[in-house]
Amino acid sequence: MEDNRIIKVFLDEEERPFAEFAPPVKFILDTTKVPDGKHQLKVVAKSTSGLEGMKIIPFEVRNGPSISVVGLKDNEVVEDQIPITINAYGSEGNDVFVVKGSETPKGIPSWVWALVIAFVGFALFYLIMYWNPELYKSFV
Repeated sequence: MEDNRIIKVFLDEEERPFAEFAPPVKFILDTTKVPDGKHQLKVVAKSTSGLEGMKIIPFEVRNGPSISVVGLKDNEVVEDQIPITINAYGSEGNDVFVVKGSETPKGIPSWVWALVIAFVGFALFYLIMYWNPELYKSFV
């Protein structure tokens, strides 16, 4: 019996597959040759009886530097002037670590401020309720 099983792998909407294999297969997809952005990998497999199955796997390629924007969110409605901070950093294989520009500055979250205010409020409450000058007399 002849084994005519085959797996064809397509990238995006290409009509010709970029690879054909006999199953099982293990291969490396080199994304450095694919432009950054959203893509899809379409795998078409043919069984020995001639039936075809298909699986589409969406993925996103980002080989360039990671871009972080603080101050503007996707589809946000804005007016007047808004401050925006943009940072871009990649994963180059340099041995030198550059501190400046490695992290995107962000504000302190509001829950941290609430926690600090609650702690300070409890400390003041405790001080007012239980402070007694008699407890701090000198033994001399």
